[in-house]
Amino acid sequence: MKVEMVESTLVAPSEETPRRALWLSNFDVTAAMTHTALVYYYPAPTTGGEGFFSPDRLMAALAKALVLFYPLAGRLGMDEDGRLQIDCHGEGALYVVARADCTGEGLFSNYVPSPKVRRVFVPVAPSGDPPCRMAMFQVTFLKCGGVVLGTAIHHALMDGIGAFHFIQTWSGLARGLAVAEACPSPPSHDRTLLQGRSPPHADFHHSAYSSAYLNGLPRPSITLRYSVSPKLLADLKSQCAPGVSTYGAVTAHLWRSMCIARGLASGSDTHLRVTVNVRHRLCPPVPRYFSGNAILRDLVTVKVADVLSKPLGYMTDAIKKSLEDVDDAYVRSMIDYLGLGSDKGSLQAAPWQLLPESDLWVTGWLGLPVYDADFGWGAPRLVAPAQMFGTGMAYVMQHADRDKGFVVFLALEPQYVPCFEDVFYNN
Repeated sequence: MKVEMVESTLVAPSEETPRRALWLSNFDVTAAMTHTALVYYYPAPTTGGEGFFSPDRLMAALAKALVLFYPLAGRLGMDEDGRLQIDCHGEGALYVVARADCTGEGLFSNYVPSPKVRRVFVPVAPSGDPPCRMAMFQVTFLKCGGVVLGTAIHHALMDGIGAFHFIQTWSGLARGLAVAEACPSPPSHDRTLLQGRSPPHADFHHSAYSSAYLNGLPRPSITLRYSVSPKLLADLKSQCAPGVSTYGAVTAHLWRSMCIARGLASGSDTHLRVTVNVRHRLCPPVPRYFSGNAILRDLVTVKVADVLSKPLGYMTDAIKKSLEDVDDAYVRSMIDYLGLGSDKGSLQAAPWQLLPESDLWVTGWLGLPVYDADFGWGAPRLVAPAQMFGTGMAYVMQHADRDKGFVVFLALEPQYVPCFEDVFYNN
């Protein structure tokens, strides 16, 4: 697969924006110091494709979107005490136009994330450390006439909710909407609602961030794609309490399948690592369209023997209870724990590579406007991570065609794949 760069430029906000240092919360500074890379695939239009993905049109819309989301045009910096911050001076986001000698169907009909996809379709920064760019985008025209949009937004700046809000705004502006229509709820960049207490005090044990927990070793893995059909989902939910969430049912099934495939000892513990959106869990709540990181990691712990012997509903109940326990007091304790800095050095390593073999980390994109990315020629056929970063990590997301159910991307050790697939599909 060959890719040719046609154009590379920095796109600055189209209007004057605040020039300032943006303070980052403890959630921001302990996020992975890297860019989150996604790919959006758009097949060639059958009709009405005039000016399909015009680079100039997207560039002009990007400049407008950066007025509202001006930290994306900044650079990662440090204050006088060495704490990370965003230096917002309007330098611009990287915008690349490229061509590739491959077809969309060949790549995306049964797509799985890979380092090759990341390298070809998404700009790569030499480092995620200061003074790196906060946002990079690449529009790649394929031999078949389709387009791949690769996005790379630094994780210290925003979580997935903020990133998809930006894409919604950019794509709406590209369609010709007015700013107020493309972004009826402007982003909030103020992190002060997430400041720690003085003095800080951690009232709970936050083992998901402890170096004593992050003690696994990098292991060989392959990335797999699994479909969760409406029939399979209905079967999973029938084994759980009424009202169980899709995330809960699918995640519990993944967890159980992983425990069986890896042959975990029945007397041992297994942990599910989850990410929790805390915007609505704080008092006062963080604005819904808060653009920074407002997610925390937590652990759900059960005995392997219970995973093997009890119904799926036991695990979904454990997941539900863990999520319900995340309230204002818990989040404030977490913020203070991170601010105390006892484990920040290990956190800024690649934590997904350090998961013990007994554990699983599932990120759910359900309920997010993942496919609300119509730049004027229809919604994408596929939106997905460009690359997975270590074994034991999974994404659960909606299929572009909702009638087809859901998609799971999972990184797993190769030797466990046959058993995992047998359990996953044959239950």
